[in-house]
Parts: sequence; C-alpha cells; structure tokens
Amino acid sequence: MMAYIGELISIGVAFSWTATALLSEYGSKRLGNLTLNVLRMALALVFSLVLFGVVTGSPLPTAVPLDACGWMLLSGLVGYVIGDFCLFQCYIIIGSRYGQLFMTLAPLSAALMAWVTLGQQMTAMSIVAMLVTLLGIGISVLGRGEHHKVSLKLPLHGVLYAIGAAMCQGIGLVLSKIGMDHYNLTALAETGVPEWMIPFSANFYRCVAGIIGFTLLLYVREGIAPLREALHDRKGLTVATATTVFGPFVGVGFSLMAVQFTAAGIASTLMAMTPIIILLPSYWLFHEKITWRAFLGAVISVVGVSLFFLG
Repeated sequence: MMAYIGELISIGVAFSWTATALLSEYGSKRLGNLTLNVLRMALALVFSLVLFGVVTGSPLPTAVPLDACGWMLLSGLVGYVIGDFCLFQCYIIIGSRYGQLFMTLAPLSAALMAWVTLGQQMTAMSIVAMLVTLLGIGISVLGRGEHHKVSLKLPLHGVLYAIGAAMCQGIGLVLSKIGMDHYNLTALAETGVPEWMIPFSANFYRCVAGIIGFTLLLYVREGIAPLREALHDRKGLTVATATTVFGPFVGVGFSLMAVQFTAAGIASTLMAMTPIIILLPSYWLFHEKITWRAFLGAVISVVGVSLFFLG
C-alpha cells in the first residue's frame, strides 16, 4: 500500500477538488460569486498565517524577494481574481460539472503561456493531447440543434466564462512558477524555512491579491451589504470554510505532497479525474442528468490530459 502512497494522495486530491467544485456551486448561488470569493481569500490567508506560525515560528512569509512578490501578486490577480470570478460565474450558469470539464483546458493554457514566456517547446504529443481534450469537451457539450447539425447545448456566456477560467488558471500557474524561480534558496535555508514551504508562501501573496481584487469588485458592483449579510449566514459561512479547506488549502498542499511520492505526470493525471468523479455527486445533489455522451466526453478529456502529462 505504501508503494502507491503518491497515487492514493493524487486520487484524494481529485476528490477534494470535486468537493470544492460542488461546494462552490452551492455557495456561489447562496452568497453570490464575489462575496464567496472574498470570504475564501480571507479564510485562506488566515489558514496560511497559522501554517507559517506553526512551521516557521513567524506568521508571515520570510526571505521573499521583491520581484518574486510582484510575480505572485500578478499571478493572484490573473488566477484568483479573474480566473475564479469566471469559474464561479460559470458554476452559476452551467454548473460545476461542466465547469470542471472545461477546466481540462488549463494545461493547454499553461503550455501556451510557458511557450511564450519561458521558451518551453510544445511536443507533438502535447498537441495531440490538446486535440483529444478538446474532442472530449466537444462530445459532452455539443449536440444536434433544431436548425444546425451541430449546436451548443449550454448557454454561450457560461461556456465563455468556463474557457476564461481555464485560460486564467493555466496562465496564473506559469506566473507562479516564474515567481517561485525568483526565491533565494540559500536565504530561505539561513532563516530555517523548509523549501517545501515556498508554494505556500507564494500562495499567500496570491491570496493577498485575491482579497484586494475581490473586495474592490464587490464594493464597486454590489457594495459591502452582501458581505455583512453573509457574515450572519451560518450555513453560508460553513460552505465558504469547507470550500477553502478542500480547495486552496488542503487541495494545494496534498497536490504538492503527491508529486514527492510519485511521478508528476501520474499525479497530475490522477488529479485531473474530477470531471469523471463529479458526475454522480452532480446527479445526486443537483439532479443533473448523466448521459453516455457526457460520460464518454469526460473520459476522453481526462485521457487527453493524461497524454499531455505522460507524453
């Protein structure tokens, strides 16, 4: 059993992200997209401060270069503020099941961004993987219309939000990598901070950008009243807390742990199974009909992601 600990952790992460997607759909509909995200960012910051305090003795990240901080703030703006806004909005419009299906496009976005900014070459297998992923999504969301041989079964603006979320997640990931590459490992070692804390330190600054961005958006669009109401909504706060724990806190932490015990490609592929795992919970919780076409499309998309990482 211990020989497969990395694989087991990866599967656990896929279930964790499935819970995040389902809770986020419910929470967005109950509290509103922006209000839920302000609460998530605030809670993620609190959890991060506790983690830093326990591990390093200081509640704030230490030995962080200014340029790394800048890259992480930019990553938070793209990945959290724009990306999660689009993701939660698509949950409201097309549901978390289809939203997670479109998130399989994130590796495509990351590969394109890495090619442009880091000069990383895209292999023929990567291109095949992207085409297979797109095929799977197409099978799930396209059908025969009344006046056209092919038509979109989902609201177009929901699909655009989902594509925007996937693109921003991929771009934000690459921006995070650029930022983490600016960390000085020697300086970290001198302060006694373990190297595995770098992603959590980076995510702290991403959350800072997230809470500033979402708070400004909430204030401009709706005012502070929805946030005040949410703070008195016990069920809403419970959902927001659970979403934060399963998502940016436990999900990120265990995804990093998984790649310590198994190959990154295997871990990434197993963690990308969310579009398949989410089918049954979506049926039970939101009564979304599962068709063979939807199931086949989800499987093909996950196969596409596996080709991307394993190729």
